[in-house]
Amino acid sequence: MPKRIAAFGEVMMRLQVPGYELLSQGNTLHYTFSGTGVNVASALARFGHTGSLISRLPVNPLGEAAAAYLRKLGISTPFIQKGGNYIGMYFLENGFGARPSRVTYSNRLESSFNTAPEGVYPYDDIARGIDAVHFCGITLAMNDGVRQHMQALARAVKRQSGLVIFDCNYRPSLWGEGGYDKAKPHYEEMLRLADIVMMNEKDAIHTLGMSTQKEQREEQLRELIPIIAEQYQISVIAGTHRRIHNDNSHSLRGYLYKDQSFTFSDMLTFAVYDRIGAGDAFTSGIVHGELEGYLPEKTVAFAATAGMLAHTVSGDTPMATEEEILRAMTESARDVER
Repeated sequence: MPKRIAAFGEVMMRLQVPGYELLSQGNTLHYTFSGTGVNVASALARFGHTGSLISRLPVNPLGEAAAAYLRKLGISTPFIQKGGNYIGMYFLENGFGARPSRVTYSNRLESSFNTAPEGVYPYDDIARGIDAVHFCGITLAMNDGVRQHMQALARAVKRQSGLVIFDCNYRPSLWGEGGYDKAKPHYEEMLRLADIVMMNEKDAIHTLGMSTQKEQREEQLRELIPIIAEQYQISVIAGTHRRIHNDNSHSLRGYLYKDQSFTFSDMLTFAVYDRIGAGDAFTSGIVHGELEGYLPEKTVAFAATAGMLAHTVSGDTPMATEEEILRAMTESARDVER
């Protein structure tokens, strides 16, 4: 049965250099709008749910363009507030071969979203109108005002017996020097409020400061994730392991920890067209599987396949429907569909 899911997050303007040129080489930029919340809300809307965004946009043509883009993605916008003057931006240079893709943020802290004053979001009204809310660590990194909005909204949703989803999504460039120590108490607070969490053993070790004598990633995962689930009373923890090959193809394997048991997807290997936003596709797949009552095996396979397909389209926002993902789970490379 379709659910009402809202994502709390900033709308970012993505400015991409065409092809594989550097910013210092190119002289044109292609713009779209994105953000973790945008990606998750849009993906869940494509799966048949009501996907809403809780955010704040400037009162100017940039804000109007962003709102129009959200509507085009199928995102419901009743929780979008208006105010402020700026929108956050990032510049993307596509990597090739040994050179990785590079993202450069601009104007984040002055954006309408990150300067939203206390009381701008009607937490209780929003909570009464949704079944689940999604937050991410990228938003958590912004400032104390944003963090207060996140915690207040999460508590309001919990009071209404809704689900709280938290994607750890740690970005070193956003936390700065000594970032792990700065981030840890804020992550712990969100984990205490969360029902479904996206993370892996690296988050446990670096962000939460946990230690392990294990050397292999899967062994670390199997040791640390059950401890976190018990400590913070988290129902579902999920995440991915990725390997990047010399031919620029990637391999991805998803995992899900639920009811004191691990479930892993197959290892999927595929060519990459655009990597950014693929983690949001995986998250959306996990959330959809949980809301629909899929068995863990189907949920993690669905999420991993959603992540794979997100690598095949331009832009941050996942575009695959539930039908397309289910078909890709059972089919190999295919001819033109007619």
